[in-house]
Amino acid sequence: MQSSPTHLRSRPLSVGHLRALEAVARHLNFRAAAEELALTQSAVSRQIQSLEEEVGVSLFLRHTRAVELTSAGAQLLRSVLPSLERIDSAVRLIRRSAGRKSVAITTWASFASMWLIPRLEAFQSEYPDIDIRIDASDHAVDMETTDVDIALRYAVPANVPASAIRMFGEQLTPVASPWLLKSGHVLARGEDLAHFALIEAGDAHRTQHLEWLTWRRWFDTHHFSKLEPKRWLYFNYANQIAQAALTGQGVALARMPLVADSLASGDLVEILPGMRLESPMAYWMLVGPRSALRPEIRAFCEWISLQAAQTRKAVGDGPDPDTLDQPD
Repeated sequence: MQSSPTHLRSRPLSVGHLRALEAVARHLNFRAAAEELALTQSAVSRQIQSLEEEVGVSLFLRHTRAVELTSAGAQLLRSVLPSLERIDSAVRLIRRSAGRKSVAITTWASFASMWLIPRLEAFQSEYPDIDIRIDASDHAVDMETTDVDIALRYAVPANVPASAIRMFGEQLTPVASPWLLKSGHVLARGEDLAHFALIEAGDAHRTQHLEWLTWRRWFDTHHFSKLEPKRWLYFNYANQIAQAALTGQGVALARMPLVADSLASGDLVEILPGMRLESPMAYWMLVGPRSALRPEIRAFCEWISLQAAQTRKAVGDGPDPDTLDQPD
């Protein structure tokens, strides 16, 4: 079968016969493929012939006792195989999930690793029949058009919808590992920071509100505008900043809610507790419009609200004046 040099087919290919293509190509035998697909040999042969007519070229060379893929057939098969595998994988997941309760959460990677995931075991122990799916991305998703149930976000109050539930606010504070504090220079006053490497968010200056995460803002607030550290160490993500501080690489200007557990365990030390910096940012929970009434979503929201209350207590946080009318 040869394609016409003057008339190329442009109609989209129907996918019904691709399973037959895969089976025949794997067995190189129409009879064996038919047995696997629970079809007659003539039915499989007709499916392959119809596919060849749609593509416009021969996909198999027919021999007396076997078949052989043509170069066009091999080219099509290379695209078909991963597509069929993805479809089969998706169907298996759908079948396993059918009838199960689940909660789909979107949040950013640092919050997932530093705050949410360490607490999830408690929820799973209390609700072992609820599946959890976390999509960690720095890009906000549209909850009107996706299958996300809950979004945990980081923003100023003006940038979240009225339905958003405030989890906790934020303060910035200098933290360091106990090991670093024993390594030489005393770190008891703000001026002592000049003897240490300082760790901060490398891209904070690119966004208006994230400028609050910078040491320069902390210096200006506490009248150390001329202070220069031993060196600078920049990272893009809060979990990287915390990890660098935990391993003694310098002093980090950390977000209190994200390092509260490390402070409580003694893995990090708040070195200047009287010199915290208030941030306009806060942490919020948004519930998808189609999800709010499901029992598993309500259970997760109640649980996470209790976790948020514990964090507020740990960091000494109160509600923002602009959100007093919103549920805690």
